[in-house]
Parts: sequence; C-alpha cells; structure tokens
Amino acid sequence: MSNLPTLPVTFRPGRTRVVLLTAGLVILLVISAVAMLLEQLGPGERLSFILTGALIFWVLAQLARVRVVADESGVTVVNIASRRRLDWAEIVQVNLRPGDPWVFLNLSDGTSLPALGIQPGIDKQQAIADARTLRILAEARSVRDPEESTEQDQG
Repeated sequence: MSNLPTLPVTFRPGRTRVVLLTAGLVILLVISAVAMLLEQLGPGERLSFILTGALIFWVLAQLARVRVVADESGVTVVNIASRRRLDWAEIVQVNLRPGDPWVFLNLSDGTSLPALGIQPGIDKQQAIADARTLRILAEARSVRDPEESTEQDQG
C-alpha cells in the first residue's frame, strides 16, 4: 500500500491541544496577576492563588497530552491518566462512529480501548482522516490467522 504514512506517526488533537494549553496559560497568568495586584493578600494567600492557577494549568496540560503513536511494532495509546502499548496483532478494529467522542480500538482480548488522541471535537475532518489512517495501518500490519487466509484464498 503506497498510501501508508512513514512510521512512526503521532496522532493528536492539534486544535484541541492548542486551545487547552492556551487557556491553561491564560488562567495561570490571570490568577497570578490577581494574586500580585490584591494588596490585602498575605504571602501565603498569594502563593495559594498561584498554586491554584498552576494546578488548573497542570490539569489542562494532562488533557492536552493525549495521543496515539504508531510505529513498526505497534501502537502506544496515551490517554489522560494512562498509557498502554499494543502490538499490531492486538488491534482487531479501529472505530470512529458518528457521535463517538473519540476512536475506540477493539482488541483481540474482547475489550475496547478508547484512544483519546483521535477525537472529532474541534477538527472533525482531521479526526476522520486520522482514524482512517490508523485503520489502514492496523489492517496492513496485523498478523492474521494463517489458516483463515488460506481458506479465503481457496474459496
């Protein structure tokens, strides 16, 4: 397949990431400025304002770190609070149905793994293209049962 991207490739919600990080930075700066401008605040109160702004920025940065990284040996899914490494053979299907908040990977163990790195939130067309690319990669690289392909070749 000539339309496969060169690996490794990283899928992430670019526009959403920019919005989250920009909002986090603005919130941190505004809260810090307010803490410094309010003369009636003591040092401890100012510090608590700044730490609150830093905490908000950290939470938004965690939301912005989601991604799906595909390489020669498999896929790494980085979600908000978890990271999971999958071999290509573990991915049975890549799904992004209308109304889904992100891609779901159906796995060979019968479970489904959300992959927040591909989400149609702000940039639906990019998410659809990324899901299609990941699906093509998974289909091209997954190891199928040799007996199954032999039966299909004969039938």
